[in-house]
Amino acid sequence: MTKYVVTGATGHLGQRVVQELAQRTPATNITLGVHTPAKAQAFANQGMTIQKLDYQDVASVQAALQDADVVIYIPSKSHDSFSRVTELEHVLTAAQAAHVGHFLAMGFIADQADNPFDLSAFYGYLPRRLAETGLSYTILRNALYADPLVPYLPELIERQNVIYPMGDASLSFISLADSAAAFAQVAVTPRLWQQSVYTLTQERSYTMPALAAVLSQISGAKIGYAPVTLQQFSDLYNQGNEGHMLASMYAGGAQGLLATVTDDYHQIMGRSAQSLPDFLKASLATASTTK
Repeated sequence: MTKYVVTGATGHLGQRVVQELAQRTPATNITLGVHTPAKAQAFANQGMTIQKLDYQDVASVQAALQDADVVIYIPSKSHDSFSRVTELEHVLTAAQAAHVGHFLAMGFIADQADNPFDLSAFYGYLPRRLAETGLSYTILRNALYADPLVPYLPELIERQNVIYPMGDASLSFISLADSAAAFAQVAVTPRLWQQSVYTLTQERSYTMPALAAVLSQISGAKIGYAPVTLQQFSDLYNQGNEGHMLASMYAGGAQGLLATVTDDYHQIMGRSAQSLPDFLKASLATASTTK
């Protein structure tokens, strides 16, 4: 019996990873490390073990990872690299003490040394730190999630423009569903562990005019491209004090650092990731039927 431990299991990606993992191994093989166990009750009802985990409490991390064969580490939503590096150190300390068989970590394409993204230091630190641990590990670097485009679309229709401060550069996307499927597939497939880093993307990236054209086609509304400044973007979307972090991500994007496209997803899954137009069509159709 292989014991899988998923941290951050009640977040947007974590929940989907758990659902995908449960299609590949019995629920009784899965332990979820979560900050608020009550949020994982539905998974507990399926037979999964729920373990309280606080990334800042080394003892709770060690308890959650005890006897783990495979750990899927999904970071917290903290907005600064220092906090995330601190939690990572706690998780790695626990993983080494538990002699974890394989460590699977969520990365992000904005990890370049010259990337101004607020969290690039963490994502750049992740592979270097894992490389020196002696652990068997795999990092899955996500492209930008396509999912936020769906609730964002009404605002873009009202503005009649995509406003990302990206200049002529491109953005690469992946859906949460496709990312989660890849995480689960790698977790249960030891032959895929031979490659230490995969980058999960769709088959193409999009300049902002190309993205606007896709959104226009899907919505039936005319959407163009009229970028705001980085400061304006930060001010517009500063809910939860996330404005600077989001703006810094697009600052990196404007340098061409979010445009990566690979065939790694096909290598893992044996098929291509869902295209952005197909994802948007399916998501909007689902949204209309659930109203």
